[in-house]
Amino acid sequence: MAMPIDRLKDFLDEQDVKYVTLSHSKAYTAQEIAAAAHIPGKEVAKTVIVKLDGEMAMAVLPASYQVDLHKLKKAAGAQKVEIASEEEFKGRFPASEVGAMPPFGNLYDMPVYVSPPLDEDEQIAFNAGLHTELIQMPYEDFQRLVEPTVADFAE
Repeated sequence: MAMPIDRLKDFLDEQDVKYVTLSHSKAYTAQEIAAAAHIPGKEVAKTVIVKLDGEMAMAVLPASYQVDLHKLKKAAGAQKVEIASEEEFKGRFPASEVGAMPPFGNLYDMPVYVSPPLDEDEQIAFNAGLHTELIQMPYEDFQRLVEPTVADFAE
């Protein structure tokens, strides 16, 4: 079975995106990876799976931030917002490690919400399906491919 990163790399290659793949040991935190790779910490994104009125969506925010459900509810215009449980979403990402899903909701039929300051940087870096693989690419390419909704929901 193809690793999740292969599917993503194939997609990025088809789209002529310049990206860098960084491999590292699982022992690293997002901030440690950022330091080791000389990437500003605020450019390292994490993907949190949320439920907006029962529908799965991705909330993408700097790794050091937390999702503010109240702000996201307002931004998404939803009645009810909650963090999805691993049980609820793991079937959607069969090849990804939990917590390492790439923020490409377009590949999983999910809307994507991106928190500033991610959209203010030239680059975005994120786990690509494994806790030991990071992809860094231009934010404008991410924006073009994923078409996320930019909303202030992180704290």
